[in-house]
Amino acid sequence: MGVTKEQVESSLKSKLNPTHLEVVDTSGGCGASFVVEIVSEEFEGKRLLERHRMVNAALEEEMKEIHALSVKKAVTPEQWK
Repeated sequence: MGVTKEQVESSLKSKLNPTHLEVVDTSGGCGASFVVEIVSEEFEGKRLLERHRMVNAALEEEMKEIHALSVKKAVTPEQWK
């Protein structure tokens, strides 16, 4: 079995401390494809590409099994308002 939605959420929560996090498994439950929407103060002062890299780095172990990861939003709390 692949990565679970809960594993993705746990890694992102522990490494990026989001104020809002939404993870959707778009692979029909097999854990191969996810869409992520994340709001974190960690993104303050970072460009979009850097934010996406931070998400990928937070999921380093999970990415070994994930086929596709789409970061729908990676914004600061101020941008989320």
